[in-house]
Amino acid sequence: MIYLKTDEEIELMRVANQLVGKTLGELAKHVAPGVTTLQLDKIAEEFIRDNGATPAFLGYGGFPNSICASVNEHVVHGIPSSKVILRDGDIISIDCGTHINGFTGDSAYTFCVGEVSPEVRHLLKTTKESLYKGIEAAVDGKRVGDIANAIQTYCETRNYSVVRELVGHGCGRNMHEEPEVPNYGRRGCGPLLRSGMCICIEPMINLGSKNVVFENDGWTVRTKDRKPSAHFEHCIAIRPDGPDILSSFKFIEEVLGDNAI
Repeated sequence: MIYLKTDEEIELMRVANQLVGKTLGELAKHVAPGVTTLQLDKIAEEFIRDNGATPAFLGYGGFPNSICASVNEHVVHGIPSSKVILRDGDIISIDCGTHINGFTGDSAYTFCVGEVSPEVRHLLKTTKESLYKGIEAAVDGKRVGDIANAIQTYCETRNYSVVRELVGHGCGRNMHEEPEVPNYGRRGCGPLLRSGMCICIEPMINLGSKNVVFENDGWTVRTKDRKPSAHFEHCIAIRPDGPDILSSFKFIEEVLGDNAI
């Protein structure tokens, strides 16, 4: 069932999502060579709790940490570890969720660690741009397939590939609600977009082939060819006058300045 939110519920969703944006902004201060992904996880958990919320990911389906930290060829759901030390030239997707006032926030950003190659930086730039192409298509009266096709077309015409096995989703009182929001598909297909729907759009785009492997830890997903993958996510509300982005990259961009993607 697809739940339509009231104006008041959407504002509570905004609070949760803005806190995710602030948490990612705090993490942006610490993403650097020599830092472990577990250190980033501890910073995120402390920041979320200090702001009166709980980490939405911690314990979700048995997930052991507060953020997903996916480095280089890891697409999503990377488990933070003291053994994963960031190196110059890496990229890291950090996916973060909060739960506050009964509602959930969810957003992700792929960071550069030090100096990243132009080829990989362009992958990140294209993936982020495709997110906004998808958001532009998230209009009351259109369909989920319009979002999916906008992302797929933008990335594939630039010779990148779209992960099929993982999708965006509805969001609200629960982190994952209906409908699923794929990053590939046909225009005019899929569930109808209606005002009051809150969805997370999250393109996962690979430098190489679209094929992925699910690792033995039960969570981490990586590219089969071990080429880099990028991931950006916003939570939005469908509104009569157009899509309303509830999450934010503003806090990240304030920290990174000209180095932001």
